[in-house]
Amino acid sequence: MESADYLDQLLQKYSGTFDIFKPYVIHGKEYPAYGYFFSHTEKYVLVREANMWSADSYEHILFIRAQELEQPLIDEAYALVKDYMEPVLVCRGEALPAPGHMYSYLTISLIVDKPLSRQMRKAVKRFRFEKGYRFNVRGFSQAHIVCATMEDERVYTNYVGRKAAKLYHDNFRKTE
Repeated sequence: MESADYLDQLLQKYSGTFDIFKPYVIHGKEYPAYGYFFSHTEKYVLVREANMWSADSYEHILFIRAQELEQPLIDEAYALVKDYMEPVLVCRGEALPAPGHMYSYLTISLIVDKPLSRQMRKAVKRFRFEKGYRFNVRGFSQAHIVCATMEDERVYTNYVGRKAAKLYHDNFRKTE
């Protein structure tokens, strides 16, 4: 399967629950797409003014296409999470996220043409970024990474991104 077709099918599946922006530019570099999800839940007694609690949940997905996965791309993905996605998308330039923030998942979706080397499989598996705000009272941010390889049709994730593997694996099957 071609990576462009795979990405189009993946974006179509995500578009049911995510706002998709394509292309997406970060610091002058263009990426194929970015997805944004927001959910607000609350518990109140009898009337909305008697709010017991509320929680906001977010997910940000940045899609990246490449011929081959090498260490500089892993480093770029980590820098994007640490230097852009967390401070700009989660905290919006402030020291803390907005009140009511429960969690933000920061997902890097890599769509790669060639199979991964053993070293790159380990790098994907060890990819980790987690940040709590005020001892997690104001929530936390967590990085997920998912890598789909076109040539051998395999999906690799870090531990916290493992739930997305089924969606990416199912996307290899033709939807007709």
